Amino acid sequence: MKKIRVIGVPEHFNFPWHLANDEGAFEERGIELEWTDIPEGTGRMAKMLAEQETDLAIILTEGIVKSIAGGNPSKIIQTYVESPLLWGIHVAANSNYKNLTDLKNATAAISRFGSGSHLMAFVNAQNQGWSTENLQFKVVNNLDNAVQSLTKGEADYFMWEHFTTKPLVDNGTFRRIDDCPTPWPCFVIAATDSILKNEPGVIKHVLDVINTYSEEFADIPSINRSIANVYGQKEEDVTNWLFHTYWGQEQLSEELINHVQKTLVDLKLVDKIRPASFFLASV
Repeated sequence: MKKIRVIGVPEHFNFPWHLANDEGAFEERGIELEWTDIPEGTGRMAKMLAEQETDLAIILTEGIVKSIAGGNPSKIIQTYVESPLLWGIHVAANSNYKNLTDLKNATAAISRFGSGSHLMAFVNAQNQGWSTENLQFKVVNNLDNAVQSLTKGEADYFMWEHFTTKPLVDNGTFRRIDDCPTPWPCFVIAATDSILKNEPGVIKHVLDVINTYSEEFADIPSINRSIANVYGQKEEDVTNWLFHTYWGQEQLSEELINHVQKTLVDLKLVDKIRPASFFLASV
């Protein structure tokens, strides 16, 4: 058995991995897949890839592109979720902020620098025509701490995936002001350069398994009920999420990787546009 370490956020997007692992699909290929939830998100996962603490990560596209551009010895090996991620823009329920324009000079809670919540604050600011040089941040590490930070007034707003945070909107903890979709596919699978060099055949088997599960995922009987039970969501919300989610099994195109880079360069988050081969690897 070959052991492969995989990390991802503890959210509904990664349910296909748990399903495949629980049903022994990786084991049938001679793979012991060790999954670890990383509630801190993309910034923490990128660091774990860079420090060889994992082999694979299911990670936000913009986050891993920024990290690889900064020297992370890893590569994107394929798209995982083709559709954009819908980032809810949240304030505390009793906040005086009512509209998106009210947040122009407000402080954003972020899980960590380099995370999706950090990078998407820049994208949102650019969408609104705000100066990105005036953005202010409060590092909160995870969703639970973001709740505390907004409730105490230590930060003013928090961007996180719409459906993950919807229970907090429904119970009156957060109030969602708006949504901000990513302008590219949201999740990719990234691998360290070392695992790609040493175990390319094993990684191909991993991709074969997860691609089979993701292709058939939405058609699994009562899958919306299973996801709702595991992640504490309403069935109708999960059904809505499934309807708007498209899974990917192919590599990112050169055009798309350049689009992500150009956005990051425009936002002064990376220094230059690099060849697509700097970020992408085939298995």
